[in-house]
Amino acid sequence: MKRLDLIFSERELDAIIKALEIAEVPGYTVMKHATGRGPQTIVSEDMEFTGLGANAHVIVFCEEEVLEKIKTNVSPTLNYYGGVAYVSEAIEL
Repeated sequence: MKRLDLIFSERELDAIIKALEIAEVPGYTVMKHATGRGPQTIVSEDMEFTGLGANAHVIVFCEEEVLEKIKTNVSPTLNYYGGVAYVSEAIEL
């Protein structure tokens, strides 16, 4: 089992969810209003009020075979608008 963490601008949430649905992921969790610091920028709650928006964090648990479909569908949005995706091992308790 793999865990995929996607962090991107909340404005692109609909596009990312659509890409995940096309990839036929078994499910996902969405956390809006994610804040923090990246290598180039800081995203704070104040950015929501300026119109720049905050980030969203989407977590997907899936089998490795599904990851390639996710990558194909999600990469164009992340590459164009920015964002990160990380894959790690997940072991169910």
